[in-house]
Amino acid sequence: MINQQINSLSDLNHLRSAPIINSSTKEKLIKELLMHMKDADWFTVGIMASSSEEAILKYREMESFLNWSKLIIQSQPNNEGPVFLKGNQKTGDIHIRIEYGLGEGILITCQKDNENIHSQTFGPLPLDFFSKKI
Repeated sequence: MINQQINSLSDLNHLRSAPIINSSTKEKLIKELLMHMKDADWFTVGIMASSSEEAILKYREMESFLNWSKLIIQSQPNNEGPVFLKGNQKTGDIHIRIEYGLGEGILITCQKDNENIHSQTFGPLPLDFFSKKI
């Protein structure tokens, strides 16, 4: 079911899992997100997915879409299960852990080098949000 109530990034803040959105909503949210991202010095990304493979694929799609440098996977679980991937541009690392009870989606935090300026987190965005199809 497509959620017609999503009109801006702030509408995602209260959700545990990303909604299904239509292409026009996706386009609008991408434009809004890119405006916020312009002011960030670096990013952390969280991906909640059903497996490590899916989380890595979605992270790599995002890197490609945003033309980011590729981060290095430092740790990932040996067993199967739902995961939380955390990518940190400042360290250049990705860490993945098994995490039960999470929803699905992508969280992006816009970070500033000045620690006195609060970071802003956006999402959860749909896992296909950064696929090349809009």
